[in-house]
Amino acid sequence: MAAIRITEIFYSLQGESNTVGLPTVFIRLTGCPLRCAYCDTAYAFSGGNKMDIDAIMAEVEQYDTPHVTVTGGEPLAQPACQDLLIRLADSGYLVSLETSGAMDVSAVDSRIVKVMDLKTPSSGELAKNLYQNIDFLNEKDQVKFVIGNNEDYDWSKAALDEYQLFRRCNVLFSPVMGMQDPTELADKILRDRLPVRFQIQLHKILWQDARGK
Repeated sequence: MAAIRITEIFYSLQGESNTVGLPTVFIRLTGCPLRCAYCDTAYAFSGGNKMDIDAIMAEVEQYDTPHVTVTGGEPLAQPACQDLLIRLADSGYLVSLETSGAMDVSAVDSRIVKVMDLKTPSSGELAKNLYQNIDFLNEKDQVKFVIGNNEDYDWSKAALDEYQLFRRCNVLFSPVMGMQDPTELADKILRDRLPVRFQIQLHKILWQDARGK
């Protein structure tokens, strides 16, 4: 069985997405091909420890919660991530996958909730978006736009309309903490009557930038 390089496994409240606030086990895989300007998990770019899936499952089980999020880094950069997702779903967990939108999601098991970024201009990684991924999203999946300024907002609003994302899946607009004023973003969403969910990263409000939270 292939080993997976893991940065950390921890138990916390889900800080974003449609399950915000729910106790969740997070499995953070190591490595990412992107270098977004606002990244808050650069410590996961390298290092970590190799674990087999049995060991990962044993650690997840100790927290006794149905919700599991596989994140990174970019978890799909490790091919064995697909095996982990299947194993978690087979075991009855409610699994979400946080992915950058730069990796092919077509092979992700249909039981997994995909929470996929579309990278905005301020990320510096706009060219990495794989727009064909949109074809593999469904009503339980989520597309996240991380918005740092007016250009990001205008770009996100245009993408929302061009791809009719709100007809396909849930859409999340999230401010970059320390760059985009949350109230200003909320006001814009209301002004423009956008069919999106506004979200703030709950974990940053509660624990700032503490690791394992």
